[in-house]
This record gives sequence, C-alpha cells and structure tokens, in this order.
Amino acid sequence: MAEPVAETDLKQTPLHDLHVELGARMVPFAGYSMPVQFKAGIMAEHQQTRSRAGLFDVSHMGQAFLIGPDHETTARALEALTPSNFVELGLGRQRYTVLLNDNGGIIDDLMVTRSISADDDGRLMLVVNAARKDVDYAHFRARLPENVRLEVVEDRALIAVQGPEAVAAVAAHAPKAAELAFMSASSMEFDGIDCHIARAGYTGEDGVEMSVPAGAAEAIARALLADDRVEPIGLGARDSLRLEAGLCLYGHDIDETTSPVEGNITFCMQKRRREEGGFPGAARIQAELRDGSDRVRVGLRLDGKAPAREGAEIALPGADVIGTVTSGGFAPTVGAPIAMGFVPRAQAETGTQLELIVRGRRLPATVADMPFVPNRYYRKPKS
Repeated sequence: MAEPVAETDLKQTPLHDLHVELGARMVPFAGYSMPVQFKAGIMAEHQQTRSRAGLFDVSHMGQAFLIGPDHETTARALEALTPSNFVELGLGRQRYTVLLNDNGGIIDDLMVTRSISADDDGRLMLVVNAARKDVDYAHFRARLPENVRLEVVEDRALIAVQGPEAVAAVAAHAPKAAELAFMSASSMEFDGIDCHIARAGYTGEDGVEMSVPAGAAEAIARALLADDRVEPIGLGARDSLRLEAGLCLYGHDIDETTSPVEGNITFCMQKRRREEGGFPGAARIQAELRDGSDRVRVGLRLDGKAPAREGAEIALPGADVIGTVTSGGFAPTVGAPIAMGFVPRAQAETGTQLELIVRGRRLPATVADMPFVPNRYYRKPKS
C-alpha cells in the first residue's frame, strides 16, 4: 500500500480555493487535494448530472502535445505506441486509446485530439490520467522518434461540464460549443477567453471538457455556476456516474497486466490496426481477438441492496471463486448495486448466474450488459 500523503504535500488545482469556498470535502487523490463531494452530497450530485448539468474539476489530469513536422509523422509515432488509427483521424476529431507495454498490457488510457486547424496539422493533444502522468511522459520520451517531441502543458486547467443541459449552459458563453458533435473538438472563446472545448466526458451523458488557461479557470467556473442549471460535482458522483456508464477506471478495471481484449475496450482498435498490428504486444492482442482472451471484464447486477466493492471475490453459485470485482457500488439511477469485474470467458455471457462474496456472504449476481444506464452522447443529425 502506498504511503499516506501529508496534506502539505498535496498539489492544488486552480479551482482549489473555489471548492473550499463552496464547502467541498477535500480528500487526497492522485497527489492532489480534490473535492469528493459538496454540500448537497454524492447522491444529489449524481442526480443533478443525470437531470441537468454538473461541473467537474479535472485539472489534475495531464495535458500534453505530441508535435511533429506533419500529421502523418506524428500519427505514426503514436500508432507505434497504441493500437488505434491516428493517421486517418480527421481534423477536429478526438479518439480514446490506450498506451501499451511490450506485453500488450495497458500503461494508461487517454484521449487524443487532432487540431481543427490545418495550419497546426503536426500536433496531437493528449489528456492522460493524473496518477500516470509521470509514467506516461517518461514512456513517450523514451520511445518517440527524434522528429516528434512531447510538450507537457503546465499552465492550463481542465473543466468538465456534463449532463443533458451542459452544452446549452456552456454555449451561453461559447456559442460554438453547440455546433460540436460527440468526440469532436475546437478552439473557441468563452466570454472572450481562448479555450479548447471537446464534446466528450466520463459520465455517459452529453457534455464537454474544456481546456482553459489556469488563471482564467475560476472566472469560467464561477460564470457557469451562476447558471441555475449547473452545480459543482465531486469525485464521489464522478465515480458512480462512470460506473453506471460502464467506463473503466485506470488502476482498478485496467492496468499493466490487462490487454484491451480482456478489458473489453476493443472499440479503441480500428480495423486497420487490428489487421496490420505494428503496436506493442500485437502478437498477444491479435491472438486474443482471434481466439478470445482467458478472462474478460463484465458488468454485474446484484440482487438485493448490499453493494460489492473492489476486491470482492466472484464465484460460481455454491462453488469455486473464479474472479474479482474491480469496481462496485450502489447505482442511483438504476436503484440497485452494480459492479464490474473479471471472469473467465466461459462465464462472461450476459445472463450468467454468479455469486459475489461480501464479508463472508454469497450475494447472487447476474452478468449484465454495459452500460448499465443508456449513454446519451450527442449525435449530430445527418443532413
């Protein structure tokens, strides 16, 4: 177990003072002092995001750029480290991917965005997990070709606004945000402040993630929170929302031992990359794509009201342990406990009856489709 971090050693985001002013309960998270909840509480914050809009401080995440002489050079350098297709990533488009080790395990999962401007075509923006920033940056620097460099951004904050009314609230200050399709991004002004806004998020809801100048973050957050559609949301509700959406949390549901096939995230691998390979661990991953992996991440619905947390054992009914829960808790939108975990491929089919062992009790559970709550990502109408 990691040594506890002293409060004085924790980093602060540009919104730290605002969180304290708003009555947040602050906790250590990935080396930062972060709000786990505000006065309304986790349940109310979860429901606020599902019904209206929530503002999340995600400035602890790492922001960086890969910069090369042209798009194809930069894209191929990234393709040598990940299993996704970046050569054909369009202008202003965003893609989820994973950084792989030589055995096909996941070093981190990250978002990659190509600039909307053809004048900046040799640049790809990266957003990486807070706890993996140093690992990721060292990996990139050790493996990038000489004509592609990593530029880490230290002077920007990251604000997510999520929920069915999120984009309308942002567009009141940045009208171009309403024009974005899901997984697209553009530079634009928010009340005259230059920002980079992507239509994406980590809740299963429509919404945006805004990369903004650190010095302007508090003004932007206050402007959004002045809208009665928007409330501040902490890490607690962020976790319950992403769990209902069936989304992985690095270090829990995926790690350096997990392949994309085992993690059930092969959507990050486009057809050309699946067929051509050329990424770390390709032999293992292509074999798993062809033959199936020995284990796979599945969703689990529990009977009753008792939740199963990370580390709970998964067993066959009345028989042996076959797996482990990696994320779990009560799902406010579902009104029942849910979980995710790894089981052998033979037990991964939807509807399979299993048991989760919680404090010595065997709780009935069923393998369920994910997401547990239907995603409501925005799709532009076809013209």
